[in-house]
Amino acid sequence: MAHVLGIQGSPRKKGNTHILVEKVLDGARDTGATTDLIQLGAMTIHDCTGCHACWEGKDCSRDDDMNGVYPLIIQSDALVFGTPVYWFGPTALMKAFIDRFVYFNCPESRPMIRGKRAALVVPFEDTDLEAAAPLVAMFERSFAYLEMELTGTLLVPGVGKKGDVLEHPDQLQAAHALGQRLAS
Repeated sequence: MAHVLGIQGSPRKKGNTHILVEKVLDGARDTGATTDLIQLGAMTIHDCTGCHACWEGKDCSRDDDMNGVYPLIIQSDALVFGTPVYWFGPTALMKAFIDRFVYFNCPESRPMIRGKRAALVVPFEDTDLEAAAPLVAMFERSFAYLEMELTGTLLVPGVGKKGDVLEHPDQLQAAHALGQRLAS
């Protein structure tokens, strides 16, 4: 049975990103997967300082919530990254989270991330899909670099107000289907 970890990278609880990540996790659970959800907005995750303590087999020098998240990532078979578009990139919450994946970049830790499946869920206010292109490219390159398998990307444009995504049942269904693919 697969275990899927959802990462909700919007500071807004119960907003469009949260709703979509939950739908992905619903789809995963419908295939028998177990799931967990972390809310980055409720955590303290500092930026990476580039000290490379993790490369020397030491604990991260940053004393924050990320040290408790690493085991969740390692135990998961798949991860769902959810972030709205903020200035053509992810939220600062998500960027700090991704930056801390340097932990998985060292040779000893790479096997703990290699081959994990990933999905990307991106709601945003703009109606032009190109507004999300830099964000998507960042994630695609990061996943490829870490040797993760990108299972799917769901872009949901035109949803700026909290809960707007609920008016798009086709996108909610697409999120559910993405979760089923991710967990199977």
